Amino acid sequence: MHPQRWGAPDAATVLPDSALGLVDLAFGLQDRPAVTGATPPPVALDASLLDGLRAIVGADHVLVDDTTRALRTRGKSTPDLLRARAGDLTDAPDAVVRPDGHDEVVALLAWATEHRVAVVPFGGGTCVTGGLAARRDGFAGLVSLDLVRMKRLLAVDEVSMTATLEPGLRGPEAEALLAEHGLTLGHYPQSFEHASIGGFAATRSSGQSSAGYGRFDAMVVALTAATPTGSLELGSSPANAAGPDLRQLLLGSEGAFGVITSVTVRVRRAPAETTYEGWRWPSFDAGSDAMRALAQDGLLPTVIRLSDESETAINLADPSSIGGSGDGCLMITGFEGTAAQVASRRAAVTEVLTGLGGTPLGTEPGEKWSHGRFGAPYLRDALLDHGVLVETLETATFWSNRQRLYADVKAALTSTLGEGSLVLCHVSHVYETGCSLYFTVAARQGDDPIAQWQVAKAAASDAMVAAGATITHHHAVGTDHLPWLAQEIGEVGVRVLRAVKAELDPAGILNPGVLIP
Repeated sequence: MHPQRWGAPDAATVLPDSALGLVDLAFGLQDRPAVTGATPPPVALDASLLDGLRAIVGADHVLVDDTTRALRTRGKSTPDLLRARAGDLTDAPDAVVRPDGHDEVVALLAWATEHRVAVVPFGGGTCVTGGLAARRDGFAGLVSLDLVRMKRLLAVDEVSMTATLEPGLRGPEAEALLAEHGLTLGHYPQSFEHASIGGFAATRSSGQSSAGYGRFDAMVVALTAATPTGSLELGSSPANAAGPDLRQLLLGSEGAFGVITSVTVRVRRAPAETTYEGWRWPSFDAGSDAMRALAQDGLLPTVIRLSDESETAINLADPSSIGGSGDGCLMITGFEGTAAQVASRRAAVTEVLTGLGGTPLGTEPGEKWSHGRFGAPYLRDALLDHGVLVETLETATFWSNRQRLYADVKAALTSTLGEGSLVLCHVSHVYETGCSLYFTVAARQGDDPIAQWQVAKAAASDAMVAAGATITHHHAVGTDHLPWLAQEIGEVGVRVLRAVKAELDPAGILNPGVLIP
């Protein structure tokens, strides 16, 4: 991806004149161009250490040039991008190392332990919580363990409906390989085009089709991982009672316990038919209650999401398209499967939603969402260019606590970002017992936009914890959520994480400063 922006450089979005007028009216236009020509600090690893790396993976796969190191610096949160746009590359790795297979990863971790070199596993680079900005103090240097060469489909079991994938596969690459067998994983987070299979597993990712396919961690039936103290091969059956599920130590571990080198996942037959449609609801509460009814009746479609009143109004060019008066909330539903499955589930969902007061809007809103669902991060870049601070955060709670959590987080963001800021929200993932809330904010950038966001983020995070919600539903912990993770899991939970870290990575070389309070 672009070192200072999201995604492919040739897909960058430029705001049209009509949008610039709206931005100027709401926030005022500021020219905030990115600094060009910045270079990373000098490589800290001496020649003998670099030779040691070359002996493991080959000279062609140890890269120390400034361009490659810049591309492996941090992730893609707004603070990450603001630092990159300011020319700050202080977190750049000393080398980018590209192993090919489990055994080379094991050897690299042994080398790093011996020489006290910090290692940051790198998949797609789409992290938004500071999980790729490892602490390097006390280490001889820092390397980015780039898994880009490990992108094979290792096995397909069409009887058990599983597939074994290497971690470096990007979302589209994995889907293309599975499609050759008529299969799909069905995991489509907003980062889908650039995020990797290993990243999905290491962050407990949740995709936009989670109502139908489930979270990524629920798809994983087995995995292998390399740790500094040995290898783990976990998952010998579809279910067992052989003690705690050790796969969960690696799922969500963000590279702090080990490097996931393969995952075996549940797959499905590629759908013959896909349909998306829109619904109008008179309020966010009414739409949320309808989602709860579907979840608890076992009638969830493949995709379901609900925008609050503010997000609905901002995202629709023609508010009258959701009911004439411009008010209300937009819900998107999507159905996948055989023609008969789609027709049956769609009819059942339509009956429930109509009975609860929803107004069907046809397929146009759903198709519009489907065509643009991976494009929002590009819009963020365009707004940053013009001095608008844009960022997202997410959480989850039980249904009975949804209204309080929504109100408290929105109030925290509004009060800290100040007059004229926008706080939008949607329900992005739904369960029988609760849901996630995904917030997007926009505000005029101050003199120090990173500090400006950190104040708002802290207030919102405090509100989440005070409301009894989780600090993150699918963005993971990284470094940004560490203070609140300790509150969420408690003192004993923190000691458990530290004990696992000490057992699997006693020298602390793996992603130091990430995940472990």
